[in-house]
Amino acid sequence: MSSRAYEHPADRPALVSLRKLTGFETVFKVLSGMIPERSLRLLFLSDSVRVDENQFVHLHHMLVDACEILDLERVPPFYVTQDPQPNAMCIGLDQPIIVVTTGLVQLLDEEEMRAVIGHEVGHALSGHAVYRTILLFLTSMAVRVAWIPLGNIAIMAIVSALREWFRKSELSADRAGLLVGQDLDASLRGLMKLAGGNNLHQMNVDAFLKQAEEYERGGDVRDSVLKILTVMPRTHPFAAVRAAELNRWAQTRDYQRLCHGHYPRRGDDQESRITDSVKESAAHYAGAARNSKDPLMRLVTDVASGAGEFGGKLRDFARGTGRPRPGEQRGGSAGKDGRRDGDRPGSDRPEGEGPAAGS
Repeated sequence: MSSRAYEHPADRPALVSLRKLTGFETVFKVLSGMIPERSLRLLFLSDSVRVDENQFVHLHHMLVDACEILDLERVPPFYVTQDPQPNAMCIGLDQPIIVVTTGLVQLLDEEEMRAVIGHEVGHALSGHAVYRTILLFLTSMAVRVAWIPLGNIAIMAIVSALREWFRKSELSADRAGLLVGQDLDASLRGLMKLAGGNNLHQMNVDAFLKQAEEYERGGDVRDSVLKILTVMPRTHPFAAVRAAELNRWAQTRDYQRLCHGHYPRRGDDQESRITDSVKESAAHYAGAARNSKDPLMRLVTDVASGAGEFGGKLRDFARGTGRPRPGEQRGGSAGKDGRRDGDRPGSDRPEGEGPAAGS
């Protein structure tokens, strides 16, 4: 299976471009030397518990199953680290490693955890771990060069772009998790627990999705702007938004085709064209804009529609299609005698009056 099978349309063009980028391997090796990846591996090896046939055996079996389902040939190293904050990540340049916290292990049940592990394996298959590691490196560099005039601004511009991409990559990985778990309810429950904690008996998935719909619909343009400002510094979309996105994708024909074994193969990745991915991404955003309930997006769509209508009128006028034909005058249709309706005798008399006095 190619990762293109589940990648979000906003995520896929960047990945296709990178796979075709000449010289990226050279840059990759340089970054591998700059980023202390080896120290990260030693850190988790020395201060966390490695998941294998002897430790956290149930998690190990889930990892192997996820790699088989997504056709990931090399099973990534997997660690559980002590941290009460529920979290999971896939990092590394040369060889991705998967890390989950004890808080997450305690929070999720078996099927919910299976979706999370599939999520992280999806990151590894797509190569997201490379970008995440670079993002962490650039974020750290931005702090170090904050004293240099304009230096911090330049790096933070790159960081902001990477964050926007990475938020979309999370939607791709959510899809991979669903393909591995094959349990939409479990995937949605896991996201709901990330938002509300281990209080499942007091929460409801349908109500959570309605909450996401209310957020997406928003109040007015001010709320739309606040949503943009709130999400910009984040590397992950909000849990409710992720749940709504995944629920929509699970209803599509694309997901059904994948479940029946119809998906692109990894051997054809080099034949995939960047232009096709960009067109698909543009079509996705256009459809999302048309169907969006967000006040700001509706305003932009209405303005664009009005501008398009105005442009069409200008085009018609330039071509002459908007001008009156010979023998016609603007303001009414010509009768048989060449006069407009408003020029005919008696046409200016009020309705119901007879002939004018003195006729």
